Amino acid sequence: VTDLRTAEMIKYASNAFLATRISFINEIAGICEQLGADVKEVAAGMGYDKRIGRYFLDAGLGYGGSCFPKDVLALEHMALVHGTHPSLLRAVMDINRDQRRKVVHRLRQELGRLQDKRVGVLGLTFKPNTDDMRDAPAVEIGNLLRSEGAQVKGYDPVAMHVATREMPDLGLAEDPYDLANDVDAIVVCTEWNEFRHLDMNRIREAMRTPVIFDGRNIYDPKIMAGFGFRYHSIGRGTL
Repeated sequence: VTDLRTAEMIKYASNAFLATRISFINEIAGICEQLGADVKEVAAGMGYDKRIGRYFLDAGLGYGGSCFPKDVLALEHMALVHGTHPSLLRAVMDINRDQRRKVVHRLRQELGRLQDKRVGVLGLTFKPNTDDMRDAPAVEIGNLLRSEGAQVKGYDPVAMHVATREMPDLGLAEDPYDLANDVDAIVVCTEWNEFRHLDMNRIREAMRTPVIFDGRNIYDPKIMAGFGFRYHSIGRGTL
């Protein structure tokens, strides 16, 4: 039991701390890519330390949804209004924003100019087992791709009705295989369990160019390379 201001701060600080863990492991992922380390194994190793734990240390496209973005921004704003300098909170938001832009940058490196390239976005919600697309990475990535002239279509197991409202210019696929048809690249934006069990030979044969950017690190790089994909992930290098 505590006073009202402290209770409110507990809520803001807790969400900001979890968002910080996500941005921290994403920054470590960037370093891992340069040094040849595997961020998934780094996170697993860190998790064995009981002082750290394993939760919210999954490198990927960053946080989204209705709570983390709003609460980190609100806490940063309150700090500024009252004359403090929330440098860490600003860095958390910057890293989270940059994770999404890195996808577009790396697709540009892989495909050249994105004008008229066809890109499939696999998963539209900010996390699995929800139809919530608020501040989902897929939304920003899709918008960034379209701003560079790419043709973008998406698929999600449960959020297609939401996508028609949130991303009215997005082409919608009937299933992951329809999504793969004649695209130059696929970006995995949500770690839905069903995406882990796709027929990758069928996906590969349907694509115009076999490029997959796995924004949630749900696939094994060596297995994907064995299927013939040019496979990109977060903090694990490129095969």
